[in-house]
Amino acid sequence: MPRTKSAKTGAGKIEAIPPETPDLGGRTWASVLEQAVREDIINGRLPAGSKLRLKELAERYQAGVIPLREALSRLCTTGFVLAVDQKGFSVAALSPEELLDITRVRQQIETSAIRDAIEAGDIAWESEVVAAHHRLTRIAMQRGGKDGALNPDWEEAHAAFHKVLIDGCRSPWMRRFSTVLRDQTARYRFLSLAVPKAGRMRDVAAEHEAIVNAIVDRNATEACRLLSAHFQATMDLVLKYLQQQKTKSTPARKSIAAKDLVT
Repeated sequence: MPRTKSAKTGAGKIEAIPPETPDLGGRTWASVLEQAVREDIINGRLPAGSKLRLKELAERYQAGVIPLREALSRLCTTGFVLAVDQKGFSVAALSPEELLDITRVRQQIETSAIRDAIEAGDIAWESEVVAAHHRLTRIAMQRGGKDGALNPDWEEAHAAFHKVLIDGCRSPWMRRFSTVLRDQTARYRFLSLAVPKAGRMRDVAAEHEAIVNAIVDRNATEACRLLSAHFQATMDLVLKYLQQQKTKSTPARKSIAAKDLVT
């Protein structure tokens, strides 16, 4: 938060000058902080299971304790943060059981949403799907270098692609739940930047293209099947990694290839 400045008046008295109020775009501090903390949790900058101390967070985000507390309370409702009586807040832990649950619910909700979108979506929605996919194909998935890390620009385009798939759905609640589940799934992508290389390779680009083709063909059954399989493939990969981490006390670590990851 900006600090209050002071200045001398003509009478020699020192008066406080109100700090400049940043432009929040009409949002409250709590809303801004909620987004910032959520992004840091998804990207792993606030590790799963770690304690969220208000004083440290206030320094990190240059914010007051009151809006921070409100932001964390909001994140509790979406599962990113846990509140424990008399013990404060902590980042929700990651587990195979949670990933399995999230994936199954996401399969149910997003396949229903995409079916409705195909039935109700007009040519404008279809054009948006094609455009989002085209943009995604024009951005490299991996950054340069040996670490094989995902390209942030591709990540953004990837999230936009999956969002537009269900934008044609007539149910606002399905769209809202899909956003929450998509964010929760993203946490597992950033589980670690150094994991054993996956045992099998995937053609994520081909999976995306097949989903788009099914939408353009207005084949709801095929689109639902492909989207569900898309999520399943990601879950299988991450579950395999989690199991490897559980069974190895000192696992050898190296970067995961970006092409093995997906939503």
